[in-house]
Amino acid sequence: MKIEVLGTGCPKCVEFEKRVKEAVKLTGVKAEITHVYDINKIIERNVFATPALAVDGKVVLSGKLPSVQELTILLK
Repeated sequence: MKIEVLGTGCPKCVEFEKRVKEAVKLTGVKAEITHVYDINKIIERNVFATPALAVDGKVVLSGKLPSVQELTILLK
């Protein structure tokens, strides 16, 4: 599974990345996690509200800071 955190590096985006990593750890899924900081690359993905989450190339969440529990459900 390839997981991308999309966000410019603001405190909310940094917290989001931490939560995503924790959710991956809790679910035990094998995933490669990357963080896309480049706003132009984020906009190219049709994301206009960050933080956002893409799983295997598909944006599944945008403009929300979900809890670790919500993320674990999303990743299963």
